[in-house]
Amino acid sequence: MNTLFDKIWDKHVVQIIKDGPTQLYIDRLYCHEVTSPQAFSGLRERGLKCFRPKQIFCMPDHNTPTHDQDKPIEDPVSRKQVETLKANAADFGLTYYGMMDKNNGIIHVVGPEKGLSLPGMTIVCGDSHTSTHGAVGAVAFGIGTSEVEMVMASQCILQQKPKSMRISVNGKLAKGVTAKDVALYLMSRLTTSGATGYFVEYSGQVVREMSMEGRLTLCNLSIEMGARGGFVAPDDTTFTYLKDKDYAPKGKDWDNAVAYWRTLKSGDDAVFDKELEFDAADIEPRITYGTNPGMGIGITETVPTIDEIDENGKASFTKSLEYMGFKPGEKLLGHKIDYIFLGACTNGRIEDFRAFASIVKGKKKAGDVVAWLVPGSWTVKKQIHDEGIDKILSDAGFEIRQPGCSACLAMNDDKVPAGKYCVSTSNRNFEGRQGQGARTILASPLVAAAAAITGKIADPRDFM
Repeated sequence: MNTLFDKIWDKHVVQIIKDGPTQLYIDRLYCHEVTSPQAFSGLRERGLKCFRPKQIFCMPDHNTPTHDQDKPIEDPVSRKQVETLKANAADFGLTYYGMMDKNNGIIHVVGPEKGLSLPGMTIVCGDSHTSTHGAVGAVAFGIGTSEVEMVMASQCILQQKPKSMRISVNGKLAKGVTAKDVALYLMSRLTTSGATGYFVEYSGQVVREMSMEGRLTLCNLSIEMGARGGFVAPDDTTFTYLKDKDYAPKGKDWDNAVAYWRTLKSGDDAVFDKELEFDAADIEPRITYGTNPGMGIGITETVPTIDEIDENGKASFTKSLEYMGFKPGEKLLGHKIDYIFLGACTNGRIEDFRAFASIVKGKKKAGDVVAWLVPGSWTVKKQIHDEGIDKILSDAGFEIRQPGCSACLAMNDDKVPAGKYCVSTSNRNFEGRQGQGARTILASPLVAAAAAITGKIADPRDFM
């Protein structure tokens, strides 16, 4: 009790149904093209309008190509989905940021960078990585299509209140260790189900010292531990990041908002359903070796042996290694790779491109590596240009693509061919996630950069 999660949740309770769920008010609904069509159709069938249209923001991201966005989308399925979202947004009077719009991008990148996501809010979207927005101190979580319709119609949702968990990471991160590595480490320790049923508050020295973009990466991956969502209490880092954003409060409203936001923290007497603590000294740059995000190791470590795997997990472990083409006990450092992907709602922000550029500056991309560098938004793409990062990358043999979800998932043109290895900064490495038969190795932008210039899994610390 008296946790930050309790404070935000309780403030948004409309009513509690006896022996049932809670009716929760939602401050912001984000819609993309994949999970919204049926919701809009449901409203039409019932003759309903959106209850609070100004609280709903729409943009395509999953199906958008990362090239030639000024031309019609070639894939008929993708084109239909994008066109349908545009038409639905117009019909229901909703804000829509389409392809080539300066405000477009991956919805989980655009929300924070525009100040649409603010501390103390409840935020939902028909997408599991909605937990990203928790980095600003919001309760944000993914919902299903029927729930999207529910929020459109009433600005409320029926939800069972999750349990609370606090994860503290203390100490100092070593050279070459990023927020992505922290998240991959936590997933390996908790497994992909270790936080099921919980909403996670991240705390400790490491989290307090993270940049906002680092916190966005960390919260983005909460769902990969099974959590309902994850968030960080707002602080001066949050306020500095949000100040003067397009949709953030201005003038006196800003001062009043910050005064309130400073109260959004767990009390000294807060009681969590579960508390975990980890030491930053145990974390090095990391990679995954299997087909779920929890199957990860430090970059200098070896793939576990079958004897190290719990009896219940041995079958899936063996199947994963067969799919990936790895062997138990194998060291992956130096293993040849074919593709690298920098981007996604996990690592498609300006700090990720700065980190990547810091490794490849003055070097050259390995000739046999295909590299997809995809900004998370048009704003990020502009920042890359304004800071001269595009020239650094161009000189090293890289090309900046147009914004979109890209190779995070096989729903657009950017698919990794069967059997090929891709070091990816995205969030999931499931079978076929990046293309049928594609082999995904999740990593940070620094590890991806080291792989891009060497053509193999490499330790970024060797280039720092």
